Amino acid sequence: MDEAETIKLIEATIDKVRPFLQRDGGDIDFVGFRDGVVYVLMAGACEGCTMAGADIAAGVEIILMEEVPGVIRVTQDDIPVDLMEEYLERKKNR
Repeated sequence: MDEAETIKLIEATIDKVRPFLQRDGGDIDFVGFRDGVVYVLMAGACEGCTMAGADIAAGVEIILMEEVPGVIRVTQDDIPVDLMEEYLERKKNR
């Protein structure tokens, strides 16, 4: 599977998880993927929530690791600058 296919699968899987977060007023944004790590940002009620890290580890990470070959970790920390810039550009152009 090439990187473009992996990213499509990551986005589709996050879309499956999103309704569960939205039910509690939260959301999740896919920032990027590099070296097996999926970078996300928690949004809405999840932004800044002390449980956001637990939600990522206990839910999002497990599901992505099960459904997307090559995913080894999901984090909202230490997002590479170039991935963040690409994310912000995509968001601006929506």
